[in-house]
Amino acid sequence: MYNLLTLEKIDYLVIGHLTRDLTPDGPRLGGTAAYAALTAAALGFRVGIVTSWGAEIPLGALSDIPVANFPAEISTTFENIYTQNGRIQTVRCVAPMLDYFMIPEPWRQAPLVHLGPVAQEVEPAIVRRFPSSLIGLTPQGWLRGWDSNGHVRSVEWPEASFILSQAGAAVISVEDVGGNEARIEEMASASRVLAVTEAHLGARLYWNGDVRRFRPPAIKEVDATGAGDIFAASFFTRLLLTRDPWESARFATQLAAYSISRVGLASIPTPEEIQECKVEVL
Repeated sequence: MYNLLTLEKIDYLVIGHLTRDLTPDGPRLGGTAAYAALTAAALGFRVGIVTSWGAEIPLGALSDIPVANFPAEISTTFENIYTQNGRIQTVRCVAPMLDYFMIPEPWRQAPLVHLGPVAQEVEPAIVRRFPSSLIGLTPQGWLRGWDSNGHVRSVEWPEASFILSQAGAAVISVEDVGGNEARIEEMASASRVLAVTEAHLGARLYWNGDVRRFRPPAIKEVDATGAGDIFAASFFTRLLLTRDPWESARFATQLAAYSISRVGLASIPTPEEIQECKVEVL
């Protein structure tokens, strides 16, 4: 189902499920698509989202962003519990798969295409359909599976080498691969550019046979949800503009650090934060 806004051309296409996130304070809108879209929009990009969700929660901050939604009976639903030993994540429901035919034709030439699955919902072969675009991957949804009770765990990703080789850049977290350094090295070898986020430690970037680490400023953590997606959108957009992975990683690390000081979608970068990170020289 399209609205009229979806007929306009865009700069940044993100494909992935908007989610219903169950929190102690009640359900809230989430998912890579939500955080990445709002971040890219804050950075001045014209954004479009291709998704499937059940509209149980008002779009709120996303109301001004065009959405090509294929309605689901129930949105992909997650419950996240944060402990001293990391996040315990449970998936309650999963909306339908997303494929190329769902993308409005004017959006198919977007300069930047972000594939952001959260629950195995993006058809992997779609990576071949954007020959003129910078393709950014956040493959966490291809790296996670769940048992009969919905408890999420790291799983194998059979298409990893092929998909990573087709993309311009990818962003994962250490958590996505259960801290398995061997898997990170394999993915770095298959990628043109690979950023690995490490929570409060910042990020490391693999590019051109080299690896560098980027440390964030000290920020008091209130809610880390979405920080990785904000990093990814900041990284991909900066990479499109500068073609400099090192600078893009620096910018994204600094900007994502601010996000943990606020809750939910309120963590999207402010104009002041964006300007500060653009001019900062390390």
